[in-house]
Amino acid sequence: MNTNYPNLFEPLDLGFTTLKNRVLMGSMHTGLEEVKNGYQRMATYFEQRAKGGVGLIVTGGIAPNFRGWVAPFSSKLTSKRVAKKHQLVTNAVHKYDAKICLQILHAGRYGHHPFNVSSSNVKSPISKFKTKALSEKGIQKTINDFVKCSMLAQYAGYDGIEIMGSEGYLINQFIVKRTNRRTDSWGGSYENRIRFPLEIVKRIRQEVGSNFIIIFRLSMLDLVEGGSSWEEVVFLAKKLEKSGVSLINTGIGWHESRIPTIATMVPRGAFSWVTKRMMGEVNIPLITTNRINTPEKAEKILADGHADMVSLARPFLADPDFVNKAKENNSKEINTCIACNQACLDHAFKGKVASCLVNPLACHETEINLDKVIKSKKILVVGAGPAGLAYAVTAAKRGHQVTLMEKSNLIGGQFNMAKIIPGKEEFYETIRYFNNMLSKYNVNVKLNSTFDPNMAANYEYVALATGIIPRTPKIDGINHSKVVSYIDVLKGKVKIANSIAIIGAGGIGFDVAEYLSHSGTSSSKETSLFMKEWGVDTSFIARGGVEGVKADIPKNNRKIFLLQRRSGKVGANLGKTTGWIHRFSLRNKEVKMINGVSYELIDDSGLHILKNNQKKVLDVDQIIICAGQLSNNIYLEKTLKVNKNTELIGGAFEALELDAKKAIDQAVRSAAKV
Repeated sequence: MNTNYPNLFEPLDLGFTTLKNRVLMGSMHTGLEEVKNGYQRMATYFEQRAKGGVGLIVTGGIAPNFRGWVAPFSSKLTSKRVAKKHQLVTNAVHKYDAKICLQILHAGRYGHHPFNVSSSNVKSPISKFKTKALSEKGIQKTINDFVKCSMLAQYAGYDGIEIMGSEGYLINQFIVKRTNRRTDSWGGSYENRIRFPLEIVKRIRQEVGSNFIIIFRLSMLDLVEGGSSWEEVVFLAKKLEKSGVSLINTGIGWHESRIPTIATMVPRGAFSWVTKRMMGEVNIPLITTNRINTPEKAEKILADGHADMVSLARPFLADPDFVNKAKENNSKEINTCIACNQACLDHAFKGKVASCLVNPLACHETEINLDKVIKSKKILVVGAGPAGLAYAVTAAKRGHQVTLMEKSNLIGGQFNMAKIIPGKEEFYETIRYFNNMLSKYNVNVKLNSTFDPNMAANYEYVALATGIIPRTPKIDGINHSKVVSYIDVLKGKVKIANSIAIIGAGGIGFDVAEYLSHSGTSSSKETSLFMKEWGVDTSFIARGGVEGVKADIPKNNRKIFLLQRRSGKVGANLGKTTGWIHRFSLRNKEVKMINGVSYELIDDSGLHILKNNQKKVLDVDQIIICAGQLSNNIYLEKTLKVNKNTELIGGAFEALELDAKKAIDQAVRSAAKV
């Protein structure tokens, strides 16, 4: 038995089969489902996670018919021909004593296509397409399609299925009055509204037999008005157990909910209290989920009786060996998921193949080769920011002799500023990971060291990861004493005023605004404060957990203006899945966001701007510049004269948008080719 995580590594007996540990790799749609050679790529992707020690895997959502597509031509399982392709995946996973379930997901009104169907003709706020209410015949056909999909999954070698009954998808749309306006036997009373999921489960169990895992993803906390009450959730859970479900997985929130559930500012394990309420109500195992990204947190959740099993999804993108590292009591080497969503969910919602900011190999295992080199080379990496760290570790892991130079007294670069932003403390974990990897792979780290291009002659390859220089906009009075750089603000080099204008509303501008408007107690660390700030009723008296609940928003004692030149939505280029959270949070803190601004002058009166052809003076005591970056490539020309095998990586290569995802991806791919 593992002494550090005894509950995490206790087998889970389901009666007809046993899971080797209490870790489930949760469902994630990666986009591999639809690309060329996708099944081969999926097989490699899932095989690495199975090899990494996970007990049970759930695939990304697969539609039971074309009307259930999330988007046009999304993956569906409707024939034996397709099921045979899935055998590549199941065979790969079964090499390592792991089990895998296919998630069946019908998008309902969330589908981004014109064939949408739902319980009623109620349009989704997150899809531009209208929806059509299913007829009685359509309901029966949909149930049959769920059954057929389950049988095909069994034929493909899956150990079971997960029925997606949460997150606001079709089954959820039948369950609640918010979307179910029917007056027939599939609507009206709660008993009628839950007929749809119960019929699906009963008929699937009849067809697949007793030795097949059925997980039901139950929406335990809808986080929308008109959602289920707690009594209704418990009632359905008990009915699902009687209908033949093997495990119940916890679903949190609908996609249209305006409460963050998995973003980085959400506290770790913040919603396990919901699953705990269900413990003892049913006799089948319960799975809890959302923002569980360390084995320590997972173990505590199980030890405290919050659940029988934990689901981790994105942490397996960040590190496929998460479970084995924990089992070996080596959690310090886990590449921790920082819940940024930039390369996973943002990619998925844009129709791109998912990956991971801190691990670009995720979902790209077949195209990035990190095999050991035949001949080791001497490599110098200049700059220990995200790109430099990723390059140095990747090259050293492959067997090269790597020296990493950094002019400051610590590694991390811009991550050292990101980590102090309230809600972004997870960046501490990334720096911790890289520190351990530098030591493990014997990288020669030289801090407080200034690079001289002549040093390049002593190495066979040089990677310049010298980062960025903040851009100074051309504004009259830009050198006024009121003007400061965001770097000086975040490094604590200047005293912060009480009235502030922030020039630039990109990611850094938003981070600075959050930093300045914060009350001092980080809601990312305290679940109770987080729930109060976002208006979630943890007593679950409120329907859906939110109906009629007023948020208790921390007071912002500063007057802050966040300005951008563009006339579009402020922060339009922020992450697709998290941008709304940042805008919502700042609005709640009464940060004034202004677009379409021309900057005229800075003087003792403040910041003179032009908006809609009208001049205005913002009476502020401080003006913080967050107006973009320029590449710091000052060493390139001289270094190339000394060593032609020199390249720029990260922000030194491209700095239009400060983007750690691009920087790390480029660095890893470059180091893979040396």
